[in-house]
Amino acid sequence: MDLKRFTAFWLVVIILLVAIGLTSPSLLKQVRLGLDLKGGFEILYVAEPIEEGKAVTPDSLKETARSLEQRANASGVAEPEVTTEGKDRIRVKLAGIENQEQVRELLKKPAELTFRGPDGKKELVGSDFVEGAATVVFDQANRPMIQIEVKNKEKFAEITSRLVGQPLAIYLDETELSAPIVQQALTDGKATITGSFTYEEAKKLKDVINLGALPLKLTEKYTQSVGATLGQQSLKETVQAGVIASILILLFMLALYRVPGFVASITLITFIWLQIVVFYWLNATLTLPGIAAFILGVGMAVDANIITYERIKEEIRSGKSLLSALKAGSKNSFRTIMDANITTILAGAVLYYIGTGAIRGFALTLILSIVISILTNVFLSRFLLNLLLRSKMFSKPGYYGVKEAEVREL
Repeated sequence: MDLKRFTAFWLVVIILLVAIGLTSPSLLKQVRLGLDLKGGFEILYVAEPIEEGKAVTPDSLKETARSLEQRANASGVAEPEVTTEGKDRIRVKLAGIENQEQVRELLKKPAELTFRGPDGKKELVGSDFVEGAATVVFDQANRPMIQIEVKNKEKFAEITSRLVGQPLAIYLDETELSAPIVQQALTDGKATITGSFTYEEAKKLKDVINLGALPLKLTEKYTQSVGATLGQQSLKETVQAGVIASILILLFMLALYRVPGFVASITLITFIWLQIVVFYWLNATLTLPGIAAFILGVGMAVDANIITYERIKEEIRSGKSLLSALKAGSKNSFRTIMDANITTILAGAVLYYIGTGAIRGFALTLILSIVISILTNVFLSRFLLNLLLRSKMFSKPGYYGVKEAEVREL
């Protein structure tokens, strides 16, 4: 009997269980819930240019999506999910909304770019600027600046003459982007905006000005509303079903595989915990399709354990020693497990590439589940079982679900 290995096994198990027990409550509270679990609404917008003859460009679509996200944040919505789809569509998911109509009215208004004087008066709007003329340049100290050009030189000259020494602030909706001071009257219709910009900040401001206040009109194509009560009920029922299924799976593994079943129970619990940790680290949103992929991942993890342990039982029945049976069974099962998992990962990657919204969430959760399953239910399981076998504490075939009468002589 090797007490060192037996002690090492229990030390690893205890450390894992303590870490899981201490961190799980706080992790579960901090996982973001989608609108189907928390309640809220989803809107699919079709974007159209306000001015006839214009086109919806990828840049204008992205900037409009960014503007929608800023508006949602300004209205008090926590962590809105705004994504672009195709050439002219934007999907907005807002969880935990009470006054839906007010937020919908706020979101669908075209964004407004304005240059305002110190008294708040709108001196210039986005359409006053020459399209595409704004550029990022650098001064002698290699600091980024934005060069702009207006269509009406006389109007610009009058404004800058009147506001010499005063700020001409740049606003997108009601958010101030910059407040440069007018240094002198500008008569050629061109100006340079200076400030303590990083290159990314200067580029973003340049893009906003070039887009002329994001001249896109948004039309609701599709809406879906989920009540907070219904969302909480869905979450409660899903969690209950998941807990009951997990308990039944653990009991099944213990009854059928004995010691390997106990190891499988530890690795399955670790697998579920690591899934939650990864969700927290990625700041991902948990939805019903995501939970479905999560549960499917648990099934794949159980399948990996069953394939490995059945191969080990076959090797024990053939008359091999327990350690030899572990090595041979693990080696023979590894390719089968990896083939199945890689095939599923490829299917998930295709779903993620061609899918949108909930489909992409399902695919990403499935891929992450499989990667974590390989780490826990293949490598960690093999490591723990190897420690137990080498400790020689459980040396009879019965501990591994094999009857003495089933063992053949070599």
